[in-house]
Amino acid sequence: LPIWMSAIVALTAQNTLGVTAIAEQSPAFVREQIKTVLDDIGAQAAKTGMLFSSAIIEAVADELAGRGLPLVVDPVMVASSGSRLLLPDAVATLTGRLFPMATVVTPNLPEAQALTGLGCEDRAVLAERLVAMGAHAALVTGGHGAEPADHLFDGRHHLSIPVIRHDIAATHGAGCTHSAALAAG
Repeated sequence: LPIWMSAIVALTAQNTLGVTAIAEQSPAFVREQIKTVLDDIGAQAAKTGMLFSSAIIEAVADELAGRGLPLVVDPVMVASSGSRLLLPDAVATLTGRLFPMATVVTPNLPEAQALTGLGCEDRAVLAERLVAMGAHAALVTGGHGAEPADHLFDGRHHLSIPVIRHDIAATHGAGCTHSAALAAG
């Protein structure tokens, strides 16, 4: 059976209405969490989620560098409620350090638009730009925008994957679940 391990990079105070506070862990402690698990149990893949700051991103990248793990980078930027989960000055560190290490990046539409600076909803264009920014592949997820489709670009081929959009308010964590399933696969 697979074992799932987590490195806690920040604690959030949140409820269904939103995030009210974030307490970032020290980068040294984050790095030690990752090192301790990987040196003992090991891993067959890794996934990132909310990383919050440049210092945390640097710590994660430093510890994962050279380990050869397939890496899914879920660039969590803003909570469903609108709370900022990635500091603005950390975006360049995310794209500069983790994108080149990523097997695939999995932004939702608003995250892909923010990362690329493009306002379009064309997931193929956004995915191409994300790959041009250093990711090996990009999967722009389909929960937002007019077209409910995930779009994968691996640097050569495009694949549009129709998805079912569920008209419910309780979709908190859908992107995290999606990227975790991708890492598990």
